[in-house]
Amino acid sequence: MLGHSHAVSGALAFAAAGPTLPQQLWHNHLSASEIVIGTFLTAGAALLPDLDHHNGTIANFLGPVSKAVCGFVAKVSGGHRHATHSIAFVVLAGLLTFAGVQRLGRPFTLSVVFLLLALALRALNICPPGKGLASWITIVALAGGGTAVVDHWMPSAPDWLPMVIVLGCVAHLLGDFLTKQGIPLLWPLGTRFEVALVSRTGNRVETLVLVPVMMIATIALLWFTTFA
Repeated sequence: MLGHSHAVSGALAFAAAGPTLPQQLWHNHLSASEIVIGTFLTAGAALLPDLDHHNGTIANFLGPVSKAVCGFVAKVSGGHRHATHSIAFVVLAGLLTFAGVQRLGRPFTLSVVFLLLALALRALNICPPGKGLASWITIVALAGGGTAVVDHWMPSAPDWLPMVIVLGCVAHLLGDFLTKQGIPLLWPLGTRFEVALVSRTGNRVETLVLVPVMMIATIALLWFTTFA
């Protein structure tokens, strides 16, 4: 699926789960601001499994820096849609985020917020088009400003940040699961799982049906669970 499709699916996942899941699992009721922030951050987190894609949305969100990181991950993970598209990656990403929040505190949290905001801005095209200097400098400036704003609304060590990472990654895997290429959920086993509802990335079903429906559902959930 396309980057903006993954981003919207991630936002929908948090908008649906944020109001109730933290309360059910660890008795934490998120505020309205935390739900809105979490929704936008999860849009960015839904791009993380594509760290193995040397030329995907995530590879171009911070210019040559992200390009180099994604090229390295692609080499060590076996290429696109291998290790980072598995349950093992989701678990590892969630555990590392939990450890970072608990052990490293605010600097780690704000660093993650910045990266996820930057990813969301790129995926949702809230920046100049293309992959040039103007695009990624704009992303850095907007993500930096957004992080400064979020700093006033987030707790010092948000226990829901690992949920942002996990939900975003799960949303991504579900999206790719619906395509012909499938995903190696049980990596390092090579078996691929798929339900090929989307025949081709960026086709009309994805862009004209799935994305608009997910956007409307996200807005509706935020309105009725947070503001209504």
